[in-house]
Order: sequence, then C-alpha cells, then structure tokens
Amino acid sequence: MRKIEKSIVDIIDSIKKLKGEMVSMQVSHGRKRVEKLVGKIENVYPSLFVVDVGEKHVPNKISCAFSEVLCGNVKVKKVLQSEK
Repeated sequence: MRKIEKSIVDIIDSIKKLKGEMVSMQVSHGRKRVEKLVGKIENVYPSLFVVDVGEKHVPNKISCAFSEVLCGNVKVKKVLQSEK
C-alpha cells in the first residue's frame, strides 16, 4: 500500500497554480509501461485537468484525474526553462 503524502485538496491547488505552465508528466500504464510527456496544462475542472502535449501542427490532449496523481499513477512536475 502506498503512503499518501498530500491530500486531494493540496493536489488540486498545486495543479491550479500550474495552469498555463509547461509541465513534464510521468504516466504509469501498469506493469512496466511508463510514458513520459511534456505539455502545457490547458484547463482545470473539478475532478480532472487537461494537458496539451501536441506540437503546433498536431494537437494532442490528455486528461488526467486528480485521483491518479493522489495514487501515484501520474506524476506532474513544472518544467524549468533550462529543461526545454
């Protein structure tokens, strides 16, 4: 069992502060399948948030629930200018 470090309210507040910012995400799809993405948080809704991970010519959006962040299946980190 995973140890919960933050409450769901803390996670929602931290994601709301990152709206419009570039973030790097690590999404676990089970077993050893992990996907790493870089995108911009577009919208924040009551139970999920939307990240645009596409290029200028090929838009692609991913939605993630706050509960996935709480469980550790999705990790979100702000991208610094030097990491781009």
